[in-house]
Amino acid sequence: MGYLTVIKYATFLFPIVAFLFTIPFILREYHKYGSISPMKSIITYLFIYYLLCAYFLVILPLPKISEVAKMTSPQMQLIPFDFAFDFLKHSSFDITNPATYLKALKESYFYVPIFNIFLTLPFGVFLRYYFKCNRKQIIIFSFLLSLFFELTQLSGLYFIYPRGYRLFDVDDLILNTLGGVLGYYISSPITHFVPKIDEINKKAKEKGKVVSGLRRSAAFLLDSFIFMPINLFMMVFFQHNKIYLSIAFIVFYYIVIPLFLRGSTPAQKFLNIEIRDENNEINKIKILLRKCLALAIYLIIPFSLGYMTFVIPNSPIRGLVGLLMISMTFILYLLSAIKYLFTKKEMLYEKISKTRLKSTIQ
Repeated sequence: MGYLTVIKYATFLFPIVAFLFTIPFILREYHKYGSISPMKSIITYLFIYYLLCAYFLVILPLPKISEVAKMTSPQMQLIPFDFAFDFLKHSSFDITNPATYLKALKESYFYVPIFNIFLTLPFGVFLRYYFKCNRKQIIIFSFLLSLFFELTQLSGLYFIYPRGYRLFDVDDLILNTLGGVLGYYISSPITHFVPKIDEINKKAKEKGKVVSGLRRSAAFLLDSFIFMPINLFMMVFFQHNKIYLSIAFIVFYYIVIPLFLRGSTPAQKFLNIEIRDENNEINKIKILLRKCLALAIYLIIPFSLGYMTFVIPNSPIRGLVGLLMISMTFILYLLSAIKYLFTKKEMLYEKISKTRLKSTIQ
């Protein structure tokens, strides 16, 4: 399997891996900086894509299990710098004959060791630029990455195969570590035209001093992710008064807890968001008013109107009223979501309670 084919497989899988990584990345950035830098996002996803390509280059192509079971070749090569002896002994290279130089460069005895150096070279670049690692740290992390690759091969892809289908080679550890170190040294000229990571983070913090619609939405979704499993657990394990229990938990989570967390729900607290009044102070009465109004507008009133349709006698008008209630609720949620996400206008409950969301990022 050629290198380009392996990269195609990595490219195909990358969107799935990126999607799984996106939520933790968003939460971390909002927690630490209050905003998400497009440049930092690009660099981060490039790093993920690189690691995915490197991993696939190590494990692919995957042989059949029956073929691996029949293998009798050695699984480990523990002689350091054996690649150099193989090059001198088996390649076309002859130091006394310059005509052999170019031919030797095209043989596997040369380009396989060089590939092992280039495999981790970007790793060293990323570590120094993005994580600001020093040379010693890069040596350690490059060695550990290489050891992970080699153990993956030796274990037969984590014991899926009866034995290793590729050679555990100490030379790979040496060459991969060397590649990471070379990446450390060439990092500065390569990243010269890219903004420094400190500058990117500084700009993100400045931008994070204002609570954006996406940040508010991230807090809402994280709260839902915390709230819903707990609420579902209670619905399953408590047999009586489920509706009242659910309502009580809503009030506890979205109203009572914020009164003790400076107006923040658990998710808002994690994302450095607080509720302040028009004087930029924490006013528990106004916080309580805000929470009650939001609960009434988006939960109590729509569900009450929906419940009223069941009171109407079974007739054609009942279905019409029910459809009207559903449509009005959908429009309310849709318009509110658009306003919440894409505008800086105050929501109705914010205007009445005279409160706003305040970023605590410093």
